[in-house]
Amino acid sequence: MFFPQSIPEIILIKPRRFNDARGYFCETYRESSYREHGVTAAFVQDNHSLSDAPFVLRGLHFQIGASAQAKLIRCTRGAIFDVAVDLRQGSPTFGAHVTAELTEQNGHQLYVPTGFAHGFCTLTANCEVQYKVSTYYDPANDRGLAWDDPSIGIEWPLQGNPPILSGKDTTHPLLSDLPAYFQYDGA
Repeated sequence: MFFPQSIPEIILIKPRRFNDARGYFCETYRESSYREHGVTAAFVQDNHSLSDAPFVLRGLHFQIGASAQAKLIRCTRGAIFDVAVDLRQGSPTFGAHVTAELTEQNGHQLYVPTGFAHGFCTLTANCEVQYKVSTYYDPANDRGLAWDDPSIGIEWPLQGNPPILSGKDTTHPLLSDLPAYFQYDGA
């Protein structure tokens, strides 16, 4: 089942699980069905991350130019608080964000098209996240947005704990300091 979010280009997907005495079976991606519901990216690379502790915060990341990536994210062990921020200049939702809790129990996925920064915070220890991307990782076009930009106002569920960040993720600029990497096409 496909659910456009408050920014309609971002889609929450709730794959159907078939349960029996052995566990469950779930189809996690079918190109024709996803395309029919607005997930139009052609995915070329799968990524898998493990975060050992709760409150690991990865992001907010994006790539620019021909390397801009659409992503299809799911949490296969543990739970994450997933975030996408609209970076498309001229968009009616520029600077707005969408959040979703993705867990191994709910099996939900979040589709984030190009033109958005993406990040997540782990809610449990030993959290695994797997995601598909539409272009290959390109370090020359890798960019980021400050996870704690007050103009965006993301309420990260840190429960009073400091986030565990990479060195890179402590240096990203504020939204107001980003060049206009993406333009809203009006669609």
